[in-house]
Amino acid sequence: MKTTRTAVALALAVIGAPTLGLAQDLSTDTAVSAEPLSIDTLSTQNSRQRGFVFSLRGGAGMKPKYLGSDDYEVTPDLGFRLHRFTLSEGLDYGSGDAWNDFRGWDFHGSFDYIGRRDSSDDDALRGMDDIDPAYELGFGFGYTGENYNVYSDFRRGFGGHEGWTAEAGLDLIARPTREWRLSMGPRLFWGSDEFADTYFGVSASEATADRPAYDPDGGLLGGGAEFVARYQLNDDWGLEGGVTWRKFMNDALDSPIVDSGAEDQWTIRFGVIRVMRMNF
Repeated sequence: MKTTRTAVALALAVIGAPTLGLAQDLSTDTAVSAEPLSIDTLSTQNSRQRGFVFSLRGGAGMKPKYLGSDDYEVTPDLGFRLHRFTLSEGLDYGSGDAWNDFRGWDFHGSFDYIGRRDSSDDDALRGMDDIDPAYELGFGFGYTGENYNVYSDFRRGFGGHEGWTAEAGLDLIARPTREWRLSMGPRLFWGSDEFADTYFGVSASEATADRPAYDPDGGLLGGGAEFVARYQLNDDWGLEGGVTWRKFMNDALDSPIVDSGAEDQWTIRFGVIRVMRMNF
């Protein structure tokens, strides 16, 4: 648990940094010394020009070495967000202003990555089967108002696991200046039986005197909170960071893997945002 306390201290230090100290999603914001962008359409002389507005994020972060671990590792932090696409006069979605929230309902893609788990990662995993990296692909729905956002995401795993996961969240949004956007709110996480068995189960062949066999069920596996802050440098560049805390629940909490590691999981991240505008 010493590594968990270290991670918490680092997370709090980063939040306090004037440049925002972490990162994750690339969608919100504020504007800088210039007037805020107000590009509600990709238009030229009253006719909408076909094109895309999206943002990319690159940086670094720190997270547990595996689900339930109390050791942490540095990882890349990458992100993508589509803000607007216009394909024709009748097909137009989103807002060309990447630094202001798109109000109303949205339908979006959802992606997550779970790194490889090796039995050599920790003494507590000795004798357990290795798990390949998992790529989760899916979709989500959300609604954004003036000062809040709610969403739910659904993903199917490929590779390390082939189960289903779901996540739901509510954020309160504050914009203390045109440059800053702050959001914070609770999170809930679900996993299917296959997901739970892959990352929290212990088969009979993996069981030891200190690690009994365990067959978990899926369901609500975790809850927590996330804080995200972003600072807009100019029309094209920004900084974004985030701290996420998740506490395992139910069958995940009762897993021998979590029992020998940590039930509280922290992730911190920081990255640079680049907004791209492509017309064709």
